[in-house]
Amino acid sequence: MAGPGELLAMTQVLIRREGALGRLTLNRPEALNALSPAMIRALAAALDAWERDDEVAAVLLDGAGTRGLCAGGDVRFLYDDRGGHASAVLLAEEYRLDAQIAHYPKPYVSVMDGLVMGGGVGISAHGSVRVVTERTRLAMPEVGIGNVPDVGGTHILAHAPGELGTHAALTGARLTGADAIACGLADLLVPAERLPDLAAALGKTGDPATVTQFAVDPGRAPLAADRDWIDACYATNDALETVRRLRAHDHNEPADAIEAASPIAVVLTLRALRDARGGTLEQALEREYALLRACVRWPDFREGVRAKLIDRDGAPSWDPPTLAAVTDEVIDRFLDALRPDDPALWPHGTGDSAVASSTSATSLHQP
Repeated sequence: MAGPGELLAMTQVLIRREGALGRLTLNRPEALNALSPAMIRALAAALDAWERDDEVAAVLLDGAGTRGLCAGGDVRFLYDDRGGHASAVLLAEEYRLDAQIAHYPKPYVSVMDGLVMGGGVGISAHGSVRVVTERTRLAMPEVGIGNVPDVGGTHILAHAPGELGTHAALTGARLTGADAIACGLADLLVPAERLPDLAAALGKTGDPATVTQFAVDPGRAPLAADRDWIDACYATNDALETVRRLRAHDHNEPADAIEAASPIAVVLTLRALRDARGGTLEQALEREYALLRACVRWPDFREGVRAKLIDRDGAPSWDPPTLAAVTDEVIDRFLDALRPDDPALWPHGTGDSAVASSTSATSLHQP
């Protein structure tokens, strides 16, 4: 008989076979399909089983309802845990799932319809065929709650053309489907009305090339049209300089967004993006794991969640309050939140331990 956790997972993730297709549907539409710990474990277990099942030729991920694939990870769980051991465990499980998807030996088709944020990006943008629609709005808005883009997001955004990824990360901008394709977060745009037909066709063929039969021209990406000024303003390793350049070019909206976010999160995000440019996905996840464990123990995370999701007053009190106040001494105190007894991200030898995570994060002292 299934235990309570297994029953919850079976409810929150619909797992079934349809012909040659293994189908995964996130099923918490009332919470915009936000990822709970039970959902993360259910997704990983299903992928493990289908990897060994010769009758499953491909996997399709989508979300229940019409509002979005996934609004992100369970931020409230991290908030309530107050940066405890359970938070570190959850983050490790989530990041291992993201890496599992990135290296999955069978085609993994993700349908990024509607809202896709944070953890939703992790379980979709690392797939082998990433589908967006005209309704897609994709964002990595973590700096707005005192956090750093994670789930491998720094790796993907760091490899976007020019500074498009830097702009998206530091402002939390919502990207259209065409923008997501331009930034390397997605591959094809399929009209939302054709998604049921796409799933049915994949069930018959098990061939990811089938997706191209339903795709249409995404059109010009709004973000790509702004590439010149974005590249000019964000081509620096100093967040304060980025804001100065934006204001000098009368791009006050993104400058306001950066200055409204958690200053320490903005500084650390920019440094993580620069580090991720020359590394692998696993190295980015290792760095993010160290940063997120420290983030959820730093005051800005609780303050950001309070202001954004609990009291909803939109008036967080950040510590430190400005970008100029984020000194190396502050970064040192931030990294002191790492604990040697946190679980290892890669327990089977792909990376060493939580201590390795701590070591990789200390490079973020340097601009």
